[in-house]
Amino acid sequence: MPDIFDEVAEDLRAERARAMLRRYGGALVALAVMVVLAAGGWELWRGHQAAEDAKQATIFLAAQKIAAGEPKARAEALPALEGLAQTGDAGYRTLARLRAAGIKADAGDLAGASALWNKVSADTDADQLLRDLASLQWAMHQVDTGAAGEITLRLAPLMAQGNPFRPLAEEITGLLALRQGQTDAARDIFKRLATDTAAPEGVRGRANGLLQRLGAAT
Repeated sequence: MPDIFDEVAEDLRAERARAMLRRYGGALVALAVMVVLAAGGWELWRGHQAAEDAKQATIFLAAQKIAAGEPKARAEALPALEGLAQTGDAGYRTLARLRAAGIKADAGDLAGASALWNKVSADTDADQLLRDLASLQWAMHQVDTGAAGEITLRLAPLMAQGNPFRPLAEEITGLLALRQGQTDAARDIFKRLATDTAAPEGVRGRANGLLQRLGAAT
């Protein structure tokens, strides 16, 4: 008798399986096809992305080579850089904007350079380090004539302990204090920088030079 019950149970299981296939077979086949297509699509996308990355790298490196050449010819790199700034992915878009801003600033187009630095610093898709660099570059080129309050505000995040641009941001703050006639405040900043072992050697050297001009010993 147990064998009969086993056979009946097996038949019922087989019948349920056939019913399930009749009811859901089409959906299962469609799902399997979708999985295969998705896998193939992923591979195609990866291939396309790799080709696109290589294309952007080639354009950027070619423009960088031009920009590193004769000063009179640097502007010739701008069309390629501006194209990347418009259509490139986040990484190359940011690098292209920064390089183009540098070229514009060197050529005396401070307004054009500042606009690009502002775009980088406001771009939430860009790496934070590059956003901070853009703010620093903007402040460096505004320290002589820009609004003191706006410069101070832009530098505030860079003054945080641990920020790699902190010494440079402090140096700009000291120069801004000098511009405003705040000699004592500037002197204190440069004294601190001159002995700051975490600051780049160039920053310490310039701080010492400014202190000598201000008649202060470190």
